[in-house]
Amino acid sequence: MQRMLKFRDFDWMLLGLVLMLCTISVLEIYSATLNTKYHGFHTKQVYWILGGIVVMFVMSKIDYHRLLDIVWWAYGFCLLSLVAVKLVGTKVLGARRWIKLGPMHFQPSEWVKLVLIVMVAHYFANLGGKSLTWKEVFKAIGLVGVPMLLVLIQPDLGTALTYTPILLAGLFLGGIQWKQALILVSVGLVLIAGAWTSGKVLKPYQKARLTSFINPDNDPKGSGYQIRQSLIAVGSGGVWGKGAEQGTQTQGDFLPIPHADFIFAAFSEEHGFTGAFLVLLLYFVILMRLIQNAQTAADMSGSLLVMGVVAVLTFQIAVNVGMVIGFMPVTGIPLPLMSYGGSSVLFTFLALGVVMNVRMRRFVN
Repeated sequence: MQRMLKFRDFDWMLLGLVLMLCTISVLEIYSATLNTKYHGFHTKQVYWILGGIVVMFVMSKIDYHRLLDIVWWAYGFCLLSLVAVKLVGTKVLGARRWIKLGPMHFQPSEWVKLVLIVMVAHYFANLGGKSLTWKEVFKAIGLVGVPMLLVLIQPDLGTALTYTPILLAGLFLGGIQWKQALILVSVGLVLIAGAWTSGKVLKPYQKARLTSFINPDNDPKGSGYQIRQSLIAVGSGGVWGKGAEQGTQTQGDFLPIPHADFIFAAFSEEHGFTGAFLVLLLYFVILMRLIQNAQTAADMSGSLLVMGVVAVLTFQIAVNVGMVIGFMPVTGIPLPLMSYGGSSVLFTFLALGVVMNVRMRRFVN
């Protein structure tokens, strides 16, 4: 009876919406890579999605309270893995982000997001939702800040930035006061300005990527190339798009990495404003479904877990789409469930597994 109850309580509607998005992803990766050296990556994406579905079901079966109990061990392991990346990681394009495990590459920074979601939920749930003291605020910042700094020195600015919404969601739902929030924002702006001018935190190419979106025509063949080609691709799609496998920017190999960071630009060129709108609508419905699951959680820790997932996914969607249409800098943040990539796909399904976990136990006292 217990097993049947849990089977019935699984969020099949959410899974259906996610699989619709995954289907769009596979078809678009196939189309975008048809005449490139990446052709065949759509098949790999199918394998990652199938593997993701398996780990999602496994994660949904493990009581999330157990995850909360062992999160300190997982957090310590993540810190060690990030240190290991710096010491023995594989160097690609000037950055060490992966550890080679036989034929596969493991990217610890992607998995840290899940551990931080659990860690932040554990920390603030134990505080009971009362108004936060400065000591409690700084402890939360430290919990997220340490792995964030370790990822920044790889360097991997994009992934490091995805840790920020986890902290912000925890602080907001955990009871931060408005005066504290205003002070933190002010201090943060000062620190960002200092980091920008010091020349020690951000490398010149990172600064160029962060500012090129403002006027990509200043360096159309350099730092502004990616944004410029993306804007051309999105604009040329018009209302209905040019059709699958017909995008000139995508098929002509002008659009950089159309199967990963710029997959939304490739999709917009082929399916136009209409297709792009429907994909964004699908994301919106998925996020609303996740928030509904947070509202029906059995306890505060469950709500915090789901809202941590919502915060990360919302941030990644907003930044990636904003990057594609020239509203945000190029940071290498993938579009969840659309962009090609094993680590990103598996993380997202694991995170969805946590959501299913919370939902299936919402009637448990």
